[in-house]
Amino acid sequence: MADNIPAGGGRAVSGAVPGTAADEAERASPPRVVALGGGHGLHASLSALRRVTTDVTAVVTVADDGGSSGRLRRELGVLPPGDLRMALAALCGDDEWGHTWSEVVQHRFRSEGELHGHAVGNLLIVALWELLGDSVAGLDWVGQLLGAHGRVLPMSSVPLDIVAEVEGADPARPYEISTVRGQVACAGTRGRVRSISLVPEAPPASQQAVKAVREADWVVFGPGSWFTSVLPHLLVPELAEALVDTPARRMVALNLSPQKGETDGFRPETYLEVLAAHAPRLGIDAVLADSGVVGDTTRVGEVAKEMGGRLVVRDVASGDGSPRHDPDLLAAAFDEVVSAPR
Repeated sequence: MADNIPAGGGRAVSGAVPGTAADEAERASPPRVVALGGGHGLHASLSALRRVTTDVTAVVTVADDGGSSGRLRRELGVLPPGDLRMALAALCGDDEWGHTWSEVVQHRFRSEGELHGHAVGNLLIVALWELLGDSVAGLDWVGQLLGAHGRVLPMSSVPLDIVAEVEGADPARPYEISTVRGQVACAGTRGRVRSISLVPEAPPASQQAVKAVREADWVVFGPGSWFTSVLPHLLVPELAEALVDTPARRMVALNLSPQKGETDGFRPETYLEVLAAHAPRLGIDAVLADSGVVGDTTRVGEVAKEMGGRLVVRDVASGDGSPRHDPDLLAAAFDEVVSAPR
């Protein structure tokens, strides 16, 4: 059943005596939130979280092999910059500076030549990587230019490939399991993804990302492409260990609709079941779902409880009927969950 987390309240403070100056200082500090994912789902969560706290860090998948990112990755051997760029754009402010730079970095060239389809932000990020020789420093510089309300980090220091075990990729053999490689191929498969792995296996984690997770107050999984944006974080060993061991509380924000191929036929609880299958030791504290998506809350509430968490059902979808989160409604729901006492 859904748990009505009370609005307001302060963050629980370990080791602080209520009413003391130290306690008040802790309560006054913004919550440190780390959001995991990539693409449009992470853009949605970051657009909301920057309204909730001034201390937000995005840890982003680096497995994109399509479009501008794929071309730059293949030609220059760099991390695919596209999901990192989108995260930076989501953290831009609502003032004129933020709106302008968000549009600039998201702008794609249209031409008959080699620049066609490249995003300005992708080229800017890669240029700074080449000049500085440091992927994190380059992202930090872009963040400063944009006035980003937070920090963006890659989940791994090397580009990755996603390999999916897919059932029914060939419609003529609906129960046959086959292997599909590459984020674009996995996301666009006609079959149903059953599990994923990474190439290289056991890749190195970004040390700054590991540190951010270990020092966070909250870690947020989703929304987003479940197999190609959310779950890959749990397949980077050092990052996965940090996600299990961190003293931070963990929240799962469920998607508004299934994604063709990746999550066809998923019910709200299926996302949690798949998460638990890929990371059996991972506990969660809260599951946020849209009231228009979750009808009978019984089963998803039971699965959330089995993983150690509670279900919070709120209106977070855009009012235009599209499967998009409204940033203000999502921010209000995030704030309610993050502000609730332990």
